[in-house]
Amino acid sequence: MKLPIYFIDAFTANVFQGNPAAVVIVKENLTVENMQSIAFENNLSETAYVNIISSPYLIRWFTPTVEVDLCGHATLASARVLFDEYLPSDCSQVIFNSRKRGILTAFKKSDLIYLDFPADQPEEVEQNKLIVHGLGEKPLKTYRGEDDYLAVFDDEEIIRTMTPNFKMLSQLDSRGLIITAPGKEVDFVSRFFSPQSGVDEDPVTGSAYTLMVPYWHGILGKKKFAARQLSFRSGHVECELIEDRVLIGGKTTRYLEGEILIQ
Repeated sequence: MKLPIYFIDAFTANVFQGNPAAVVIVKENLTVENMQSIAFENNLSETAYVNIISSPYLIRWFTPTVEVDLCGHATLASARVLFDEYLPSDCSQVIFNSRKRGILTAFKKSDLIYLDFPADQPEEVEQNKLIVHGLGEKPLKTYRGEDDYLAVFDDEEIIRTMTPNFKMLSQLDSRGLIITAPGKEVDFVSRFFSPQSGVDEDPVTGSAYTLMVPYWHGILGKKKFAARQLSFRSGHVECELIEDRVLIGGKTTRYLEGEILIQ
């Protein structure tokens, strides 16, 4: 069996920046074992599988160790591949069907691709000792969304210089932990840690903005935001809150294309 595969750097216009994702195009059902093995072999934070037999296109996402319910940057990368290789040149929208989050839409606007994802409303929770000790800093406030914790700080430099204890954070009962603060040159900055899902730090986490955008809307009173993720690779995200949906926009660049050979 031969499967087309593409490596796309998402939320950046430059290769070696943003968040790298693998996109595997399939026309038949792969076993979960095969999908997990390919993701482990790729050793990227996410590998997306897109079945192009019929639209909406079924999409699934795997880290090197687990399947996840939602992934933004790999969906952005998947949309880029479909627009470039598999859809008519005048097509500006692609519709995905996800197993846990339903219909997800991506569309082109100028030189960006936007994801249309459901908003995740943050609920304030008590300070979590694992978060405080795992980060080595006490957040101003802590929130919980459907997938992740959100720890809020007041200084961009705290976010930039944080050195987490990943072994401790891996014990959290969540997909991951977002840390965020107001930005100096953008509306807000963030980082994302997910050792419990096999990824200590994700470079740019599209799905995390479904939780951060409603939070920062409540703080800043805005609906459109420019954001930056302060990982080693870094990435820029344009966001907008529209009722119960969050638009998450970014640039993409292709790094690699080839074939997977499965005996």
